[in-house]
Amino acid sequence: MAAADEQQQVHRPGAYKQKNKQHKHGKHRTKGEIGRENKGRVAVMALTKKQRRVIRKMDRRNKANQLRRNKKDSVLTEKRKLGSRDGPPHLVAVIALHARVDPGAVTKILRGEGLDGVVHEDQGVTGAKNSFGLVLPRFKQRFTFYTPDTADMHSLLDVAKIADSLVFVLESTEGWDSYGDYCLSSLFAQGLPSHALVCQGVADLAVKKRTESRRALSRLVESRFPESRLFPADSEQDATLLLRHLSAQKQRRLGFRSRRSYLLAQRATYIPNSSQNGTGGPATGLGTLCVSGYVRGCPLQVNRLVHITGHGDFQLSQIDAPVDPLPIVTAAPRPAKPGRDVEMTDGGDGDVNGDVRVLMKADPEKRESLQAEAEVDPMDGEQTWPTEAELEEAEDGIKNRRVMKVPKGTSDYQAIWIKDDAEEEEDDDDDDDVDSCDDDEDGMMDDEMDGDNESQDAGSECASEGDDDDVEEEEEEEEEISSSGQTGGDQKYDKEIDEAEEGEGLRRYREARANEMFPDEVDTPLDVPAKTRFQRYRGLKSFRSSPWDPLENLPPNYSRIYQFQNFERMRRRILADAAREEEGAMVGWYVTLHIVDVPPSVMESFLSGKPLVMVSLLPHEQKMSVMQMLVRQHPSNTEPIKSKEELVFQCGFRRFRASAIFSQHTSADKHKLERFLRPDAPTVMSVYAPITFPTAGVLVFKQRDNGMQDLVATGTLLSCDPRRVVLKRIVLSGHPFKINRRSAVVRYMFFNRDDILWFKPVELRTKWGRRGHIKEALGTHGHMKCVFDSQMPSQDTVLMNLYKRVYPRWTYDPYVPAPLPWVKREEPPAFCDIDMD
Repeated sequence: MAAADEQQQVHRPGAYKQKNKQHKHGKHRTKGEIGRENKGRVAVMALTKKQRRVIRKMDRRNKANQLRRNKKDSVLTEKRKLGSRDGPPHLVAVIALHARVDPGAVTKILRGEGLDGVVHEDQGVTGAKNSFGLVLPRFKQRFTFYTPDTADMHSLLDVAKIADSLVFVLESTEGWDSYGDYCLSSLFAQGLPSHALVCQGVADLAVKKRTESRRALSRLVESRFPESRLFPADSEQDATLLLRHLSAQKQRRLGFRSRRSYLLAQRATYIPNSSQNGTGGPATGLGTLCVSGYVRGCPLQVNRLVHITGHGDFQLSQIDAPVDPLPIVTAAPRPAKPGRDVEMTDGGDGDVNGDVRVLMKADPEKRESLQAEAEVDPMDGEQTWPTEAELEEAEDGIKNRRVMKVPKGTSDYQAIWIKDDAEEEEDDDDDDDVDSCDDDEDGMMDDEMDGDNESQDAGSECASEGDDDDVEEEEEEEEEISSSGQTGGDQKYDKEIDEAEEGEGLRRYREARANEMFPDEVDTPLDVPAKTRFQRYRGLKSFRSSPWDPLENLPPNYSRIYQFQNFERMRRRILADAAREEEGAMVGWYVTLHIVDVPPSVMESFLSGKPLVMVSLLPHEQKMSVMQMLVRQHPSNTEPIKSKEELVFQCGFRRFRASAIFSQHTSADKHKLERFLRPDAPTVMSVYAPITFPTAGVLVFKQRDNGMQDLVATGTLLSCDPRRVVLKRIVLSGHPFKINRRSAVVRYMFFNRDDILWFKPVELRTKWGRRGHIKEALGTHGHMKCVFDSQMPSQDTVLMNLYKRVYPRWTYDPYVPAPLPWVKREEPPAFCDIDMD
């Protein structure tokens, strides 16, 4: 019975039982099915997000470590090559920063026999003083010391561009003088390589004062060299420490030279073109310059152009490989065997001619052109030749041209609306002739603000209805009346105006406004209409957001320059290709460059003792464009520098003269012109110059009338952008004559009715922040009714901003005369004694 009871107690679901829907997995496999198919194998996609995140983080860290390791290895390799057997000699420039120090004494100690070095007096730079080569077998290093003439700023800067290290010779008590500080400012702005400070004259002091002198000198040089160490130069032991420091110190990387190959000429010969060709004809004034030196920076390509600093761009014909004149010999001479000189020609088609091997010759098809300007087609901007239909239409117009008599001073546009005698006879037959004349008079009274055309047309039509006897009198009246014409309302307004008082008020107002020194304010001329004087200017609703087409009304000089569709992308691509180049004359080789079509002045400059610096140009760097330079005024300059003034520029390896325009440095698409170089803010200089890829230092000099050059600004190269819109702003000012709640009568901004109507669409502003517009002209003497957003105070001034686009002047000159030696300008005494006797 118990089992039967249990069966009867089983629960059965009723009609209201909840039924859950089954999972509709579709065609997807379940996790169990996927696991059985994989048979224990774990797929990459099966990893969790956390696991994938950890793996990506480890990969990024490993990649960063590899890049850091490779970068460190390349820097160490480059540093170890400098001055070694496989690299160029360590080029050291010795610069004196005080008039009482002698750099020759430092180089004399470096020549000492106690260093166990081999001095090559004939392996320095030809024509340069205190220039020699030094080989130290103990350090397995070789040096080339060069002492530039510090009085010649151009030579000093050129040597500093290519020197591996600079040795500054300081005075024991003062450190450097005023000219030394001027040289340091120029070198820091250009880019300072690795350097060392040498203190001369400490050994001449008393023993007790030497420590105090060094301590005082260290505090003095902290402003320029916060982490530098002072080296004495009084004994051979000091010279050994200095050489060890120069060979082991960290080399500073200068961007403008690390991506280009360059060299300092140590030997040079000049072969005129007539003697080279063997024709015996008259000399052409040009020749081939054969320059020998060590390749530095990057491998040198024979098909690239070379730039000789201060002389221009030239082409190469071939590159030779003479014997290295400064070898490192660590043992006794052994029989000759294939060595480094043979390795230079491996893989090339070099020809052997005695001791000189020809590494490579230029390919005329691959050699870059010297063309710097684009070919200008004068017919490029002209219209196409007219069609036959247009020619026939023009001839019909000439045949049907009618000749009529018009009042003196009438324009072509006004003459179209003047009816001749034939039309007057036809109009006499019409019954509505008088009504049309009345309608014109009513329209003239209603539309008195519409300018001179309507008033003169109505007057001319009414005058055509008079008798023939009154024609001459009416023509004289039309000649006496101005182009704006006086209506009834204007005549009533003009009766209350005294012209003499207006002129006197204008004079007083201009004198008061001149004391305020508003930067962009100009006076509206009295003898020339403002719409003629300022016809190239336009108003902008907003300087920030209003559009301005960068290709509108370009000057003719823009047809001579080149521009890139995307300059930044081109710069990255060219610099990346230059970094990957492994062909040509490698770094450290001693080569001879054959430079063609060189003027003899280059050789004369080299023989006079000036350094000859050559750099291989990157693609497109010989072409002209509009370069943008971001500069700041130098603290030593106190004279105002005006825009479009001719200045001397040092941009990278180039030196040239040009006239630049100044503009504000902003991120907008339009930039306001600066009339003068601002001392408190960075300024952008726009100038026509050859293309140079950043980064590069910029030095700006101003040449005085006596030939000296002053450093006025320093900065960096910004970009190459011919589409940069530089707008010149002028401000026309007016004085409130009568002030109402929302409107005011303004005068002295214009002086005739036509100018007010011409500039009516331009927005007005006041010095106190009001904004408004011109509503109507009152009279014919320049008074106008203006409406503002709020009531303006009586001491406020109404202003109108007008803009036009400006461009640099084409005054580029690659030949800059050498500056005269710098002379310290003496300050006038504050007080002077006057002898009354």
